[in-house]
Amino acid sequence: MSPSFPGPRRAPARGGRAFAATWWGQAWVTALEGSTLDAGRLSRGRTYARKGMVGTAAVAPGQVKAAVQGTQPRPYRSSVHLPVLTDAQWDTLLDTIAARAGHLAALLDGEMPAELVDDARHAGVPLLPQPTELDPDCSCPDWGYPCKHAAALCYAIAATIDADPFVLFALRGRGRDDVLAELRARRSTGRTVDTPHAPAGVHAASAYAAWAALAEHDARRPGLPDLPEPSAHAAALPVPPPSNSGLTSTDLERLMTDASVRATRLLSGDTTTLHLPQHHDALRIAANNPGPEWFHHLIQNTGAKPTAFARLTRAWRHGGPTGITVAEQPHSPGPSAMTAARTALTTALTEMTDAPGRLMAWRNRLTLTDHGIQLRLGPDARWYPYLQENDGEWSPAAPADPDPVAALTAVWQQRQ
Repeated sequence: MSPSFPGPRRAPARGGRAFAATWWGQAWVTALEGSTLDAGRLSRGRTYARKGMVGTAAVAPGQVKAAVQGTQPRPYRSSVHLPVLTDAQWDTLLDTIAARAGHLAALLDGEMPAELVDDARHAGVPLLPQPTELDPDCSCPDWGYPCKHAAALCYAIAATIDADPFVLFALRGRGRDDVLAELRARRSTGRTVDTPHAPAGVHAASAYAAWAALAEHDARRPGLPDLPEPSAHAAALPVPPPSNSGLTSTDLERLMTDASVRATRLLSGDTTTLHLPQHHDALRIAANNPGPEWFHHLIQNTGAKPTAFARLTRAWRHGGPTGITVAEQPHSPGPSAMTAARTALTTALTEMTDAPGRLMAWRNRLTLTDHGIQLRLGPDARWYPYLQENDGEWSPAAPADPDPVAALTAVWQQRQ
């Protein structure tokens, strides 16, 4: 008998991300939205899901189905199909889980380990769905692929996947009980994968002290090597982290690469990121595109609102720490700078459009209210362009420029 799940709670926010709070739930939403170019039907599907029009969902190997209320009195029968794994793929996946005790502990705690998904994918086992794998079906007459009812089901089930990653296993062919029984059998037969012990290594402080002692007593001491160019590729760990640490190789490799790049810049004299508060450092990491799972973890661990965090991430990309200051802290610059900029912008707008609209000034901000454009003068004497979004909030839209007219031009076409 297929397990049934009550319809998830309504999502209060807008957009696809409102339905998934975890990176693996968002992977499901991303697969749905990547499977079609029909934004209209996806939008209507989100509306149906928010209004609670998706009934009790039944998950079975290779499919999830539910009744979805449409505009007619009788609900439609909607389903979404996903290919199940072969027996050989299941053996590989179960071996991957059994290799680390932390994997199973995380799953039982309602977490999907990113390293487990990465290791399985490298071994040819697609646990998370791909856009080409989702196959929607519905009894309604709509020819859309997916129709709005199947899209609503996909969005609604994302919250269930959030809460219980074993739902993904069930969709791939085996439910929680089957997976746990297979893992118990592997433990009883000793079928696990051993990992090598990590080398002891040398503490960084001890290594530096040894070099400093040599520098003091030997004029022929070796100097510091030439600094390499920072690499965007993650360095490989010599051995995986301990199985009970809760850490993943992928996470540690990303942190190693980030630390290496920052150290190189610090040695070169760039100290702009040396004393960042925690939430600014989280924005710095997010701005380097670490992937959706890291992005969601950063939001959760900082307690930020997703939309505000995304806007500040864009502010970092366009201006680094100064871009964050401009986004968060209005200030009052000298009146001469604002007057000169306002005069230059008024002249430029007269040439750019027949309806320039009002140009309003407040502290370090010049706002074109009729066009939803704002320029902010930063403490670095550069102008940061902003655009007004549908929710009325201002979002960084382009890199800063010392010339206010150039900053305006950079975003003008986006509003036309």
